[in-house]
Amino acid sequence: MIELLKSLTNNLGYIILIAFCVSRMGSFKKIVQKDKFRVRDLIIFSIIFGGFGVLGTYTGTEINGAIANTRIIGVMAGGILCGPYVGILAGIIAGMHRLLIDIGGITSVPCTITTVISGIVAGVIYIKSNQKNKWLYGLIGGLLIEILEMVLILIMSHPFNSALSIVKNIYFPMSFTNAIGIAILILIIQKILSEKEEIAAKQAQIALEIANKTLPYFREMDEHSLEKICGIIKESIHADAVAITNMEYILAHVGEGADHHIKGHKIITKATQKVIKEGNLLTLTNAEQIDCHNLSCNLKSAIIAPLKEGEVMIGTLKIYYCKEDAISFRNINLALGLSQIISTQLEISKLGEAKLMAKKAEIKALQAQISPHFLFNALNTIISFIRFDPDRARELIINLSTYLRYNLEVGEKPVDIYHELEQVKAYIEIEKARFGEKLNIIYKVDDNLDVKIPSLIIQPIVENSIKHGILEGKGQGKVIIEIKKVPLGDVMIVIEDDGVGISNDIIEKVYKGTMEENKIGISNVHNRLKYIYGEGLKIERLVKGTRINFNVRNIGE
Repeated sequence: MIELLKSLTNNLGYIILIAFCVSRMGSFKKIVQKDKFRVRDLIIFSIIFGGFGVLGTYTGTEINGAIANTRIIGVMAGGILCGPYVGILAGIIAGMHRLLIDIGGITSVPCTITTVISGIVAGVIYIKSNQKNKWLYGLIGGLLIEILEMVLILIMSHPFNSALSIVKNIYFPMSFTNAIGIAILILIIQKILSEKEEIAAKQAQIALEIANKTLPYFREMDEHSLEKICGIIKESIHADAVAITNMEYILAHVGEGADHHIKGHKIITKATQKVIKEGNLLTLTNAEQIDCHNLSCNLKSAIIAPLKEGEVMIGTLKIYYCKEDAISFRNINLALGLSQIISTQLEISKLGEAKLMAKKAEIKALQAQISPHFLFNALNTIISFIRFDPDRARELIINLSTYLRYNLEVGEKPVDIYHELEQVKAYIEIEKARFGEKLNIIYKVDDNLDVKIPSLIIQPIVENSIKHGILEGKGQGKVIIEIKKVPLGDVMIVIEDDGVGISNDIIEKVYKGTMEENKIGISNVHNRLKYIYGEGLKIERLVKGTRINFNVRNIGE
């Protein structure tokens, strides 16, 4: 028995070594690290893990007409890692091989049945287990399968004395090596999956850095902005060329092929047209798939990712490489993240309206201005949600778009108070996404407030309460926004927080109009209200926090 244990352990070492080498292959990693397996991938896995089962049979040791082997290691590891389809098919491959190489053998039939059952059991473990305990389930599953195999040998193999002798000799060595082997093989493959998460984290960091570098060009769009954005992406991800298109034309192309992939030219490649039509990311691994009309084009591989405004296609991001089959999970994951970030930034800047929005950003001196820091932080917050909670990221994009659109489009005309409140809520949702449960916002708003007021008079005060009241204090607290009717047809607006409380020095500067230029939010509101209504803000320092209120009335249009 000791000699058999040594032999099986040596065989296990060969299988583990081969498995390790296979797991290091780039083509294998590409498949394993996919977010979703295709049927073709599952068939490949079945053949690979079934092959490990066949290898386990060939390296086995003959004992009294039976084969002491490590066959179920590959079958169970494949099923536990890749699902029932792989487990069952790998079990059938390895099982049929066992039957055919020793037809009529004393243990051929029970071993074949056990091998197929091991694939089914592995599929069940795949469903019931999680990433942390798969190896443990594999270890236990291997022990149970070997018990089943011994029972079947005793029941189905004849003569019984020979079957009993075989079981006595092989049960412990096979149970030990197979159970340990399954656990080890699972851990080896899971190492690749953990690399996938590390790669994803690195790509998220790269994407964030790219977002930070490109943000100024989305803010101040001109005819060269998209080319600069493509150049930043190209250098950051070490691509050979990067392009951005709308639905019909190339908007920018930087890098290899720029002599014939020309800005302003109509899109003619079928691959890009397919992405525009279907809205799904597409990978191209050779020049034939790229289908460039220029026969001397050096571009051999590409990723074409959709750019969307909500669910509506607005263009594509194209990342090119000069080597064939250069697209890895890393490239695909990064391209997907970049397309989402660019879509977010284009949704804000509206691409075709970017110049107009930049001009509208020159809001007059007595209007609250869009803070570049707020926009930067909002985009970073959205980026952080894109991978883990895309629905929440979409909501924040809508909130940011609402906030920006309102700030950029309002002018001298009065706005409906509920419209003003929508902008305030959009701002608050973005801040709540950044700071989570630290912010508690309470709304007390009357219904049927038929009043139009100056634009941008509530949000600067709310922003002041959050930034200088709550976050500069203990870092958490509540803000109450109360809007109610009062006698004589006026509407009272009250913003109260339980933060550190405004200083008397600030109150005095607001009333005197001597506030520093970088802290003019509530001072602007105070001056505008005085100009329109003859009376500005009433600012009160509380025992805990600040209370600001003012009255408005319908000023018409």
